[in-house]
Amino acid sequence: MVGPQARREAVEIFRAAAECSQRRACGQLDIVRALIRYQPRPTRFAEANERLRLRELATERRRWGCRRLHVLLEREGWTVNSKRVDRIYVEEKLRVSRRRRRRRASAAARVLLDAPRRGNETWTMDFLQDALASGRKLRTLSIKDAYTREMLAIEVDASLPAPRVVRVLEKLRQQRGLPERIVIDNRTEFTSKTMDQWAYENKVTLHFITPGRPMENGYIESFHDKFRQECLNEHWFLTLDDARKTIEDWRIDDNQVRPHSALGYKTPEEFAAGCANAESTKRFPHSHSLYYCGDLSLLNSNPDALTCPD
Repeated sequence: MVGPQARREAVEIFRAAAECSQRRACGQLDIVRALIRYQPRPTRFAEANERLRLRELATERRRWGCRRLHVLLEREGWTVNSKRVDRIYVEEKLRVSRRRRRRRASAAARVLLDAPRRGNETWTMDFLQDALASGRKLRTLSIKDAYTREMLAIEVDASLPAPRVVRVLEKLRQQRGLPERIVIDNRTEFTSKTMDQWAYENKVTLHFITPGRPMENGYIESFHDKFRQECLNEHWFLTLDDARKTIEDWRIDDNQVRPHSALGYKTPEEFAAGCANAESTKRFPHSHSLYYCGDLSLLNSNPDALTCPD
């Protein structure tokens, strides 16, 4: 008799055989009576409908772990400890295992790039390949802001040559401007004259990683792992239009709903909005206190002039 449940069963068997009280049975078996009479306190999350909600969330987000599911539960108003969510996550067997590639350790030291310090400073860009239900090849071009983790665009088509890449970048330039540099690998689409001319005309630095070292572009590689696990492997694309719509919906969901651990479990749009507010406060620290206090001619481009005359 090791566990509490086994001790409770032993007391019940002894009582049935000896026809005695619970107190006497506990005394004969040297079992603390409080263990037999203990009743677990009911909690809100222990009810069947709360467990069902966790299973529903895990079914909708099969590749999300218990930490991100716990964030979603808190957003919905549940008050539950993260360790309890983890235990129930294991009890319900919601974890989806995946095959990991065997990697060989490199003898050379890894060269780390400087981390971005603000939004729209560094973008990362790369291709990913998949297939339609008919077997037709499918390519995606992913463009990501390395600082805010925003997924700026995912272009989907059977072929994505260099002019198509430039067209996507031009569309982003009109929407939000261009970064200082773009981290890319050595594919022919990125090393082409078309791409080089576009970067020169727009004063964008193309930072090529070392051939054979994708870890130097770790931001986009990490995203592609989640993109394949949570989107490409979870859907069956019938046509290109179907793939474009599904992937675009997933991109919006990733920016607006998915908690990112690197951002303190905020969404990329929440993090970007916070950075924009902080930058605005830094540039205009007294903008909330500006008021008319004298001759308007005293207000000019000099910040020191934005004061009241003595």
